Amino acid sequence: MRWQPFLEAVQERGEYPSGLEAERASRVVLALLGAHLVGEERNELAARLPETFALILLNPLQAAEPLSSERFVRAVSAWIEGANEQTAAWDTSAVLSVVADAAGEELLQRLLLQLPPGYDLLFGHPSAG
Repeated sequence: MRWQPFLEAVQERGEYPSGLEAERASRVVLALLGAHLVGEERNELAARLPETFALILLNPLQAAEPLSSERFVRAVSAWIEGANEQTAAWDTSAVLSVVADAAGEELLQRLLLQLPPGYDLLFGHPSAG
């Protein structure tokens, strides 16, 4: 997926007034997501994202342990200035639903196997995993 269509999709789903806000949310969510994915699946997902976001996914923030979906959202809120858990959940879902579209169903299933329960909702694919 190319840069502009990716950001436009995140901006639309997140109802952000600017592409800058969509980009900020995308950078934070993908940096945190990258810390939870490993191996071929992470590389395959990176290959389907715009190059800048692929590099963020492949060089993630470090996580000491896999975060539950609730703790993932709290981490997003800590990294986005002025965010709270409700806005962070919105940001996370806006970005991850576009990531799910870019990944496709088969790769998404493999990604969800690496993540704790509850991430299927963040990706906008309830009980997909």
